[in-house]
Amino acid sequence: MTAWRIEGCTVANAAALARNNMSAFWEDPTWILLWPKEITREFMIEQAAKRYPRLLLGERYTTRHQKAVDPATGALVGYARWILPAGHSTAEDGSPEWPEAQVPDVSGDEKRHFEELAQSAWWNGRKEMRSIDDKNDVVMDRILAERPYIKLEYLAVHPENKGKGIATALVESGIKQAERIGVPIFVMSYKAGRGVYERLGFREVDRVIQDDSQYGGKGEYGAYFMIYDIPEAPDR
Repeated sequence: MTAWRIEGCTVANAAALARNNMSAFWEDPTWILLWPKEITREFMIEQAAKRYPRLLLGERYTTRHQKAVDPATGALVGYARWILPAGHSTAEDGSPEWPEAQVPDVSGDEKRHFEELAQSAWWNGRKEMRSIDDKNDVVMDRILAERPYIKLEYLAVHPENKGKGIATALVESGIKQAERIGVPIFVMSYKAGRGVYERLGFREVDRVIQDDSQYGGKGEYGAYFMIYDIPEAPDR
C-alpha cells in the first residue's frame, strides 16, 4: 500500500482542497440534500475554493489542517481538520502545539483579499434543512463538555481515492499527536466513515438516528459519536 505523505496545509491548497472535499461529500446521501437540486458538484467546488483561504486562516491558534499527498504525483488526495481544546494549543515553551499542521499566517492585505473572496461565494443551503443537526449538536456539546478532547472536525477523501488507506493515514497521524499531547480524540462520524474509526480503536459512546425522508432522503441519517482513549502509561 502507498505510504501517503501527511503534511500541513497552506492557503495555496485552497482549490485542491475544495475539489477533494466537495467531491467527497457529494457522495453523502444526506449532505447533498442541503443544496437545491439544480446545484452541481462543479459549482460547489468553485464556491468552496473562494471560501477555503479564509477557512484555513480562521482560528489558527486552535485549528490544525492536514493534507494527504500522493508521493508519486504530489497530488492532494485527502484532508483532515482538527480542533485543539482550550489549554492545549500551546506547548510549555509558548510555541504552538502541533506546529507542522498550523496554517502559515499571511499579510493583512492577503487576509482582506481572502475575506472579500469568501464574501463573493454562493453558499445558500435549503432553509428547511438547517435544523437537521440540532439533535446531533446537543449530544456533541454534552460530550465535549465532559473533558478536553481533540476534535476531528472534518475528514474527506476524494471518491476516486477511497479504499487506499488515505483516511486511515490521516487519522493515525492525529492519534500520534493526541498520544503525545495526552488528550483523547472525539469525532462525530457518519455511517460511511465509522468502520475506519472502529478499526483504529475508537469506541462509540452515543448515536443519533434520524429519518431524513421528509427532506427527500433515503430515510436514515445516522450520526455516531466516537472517542479514542489515550492508553495509560505502563507502571514502572
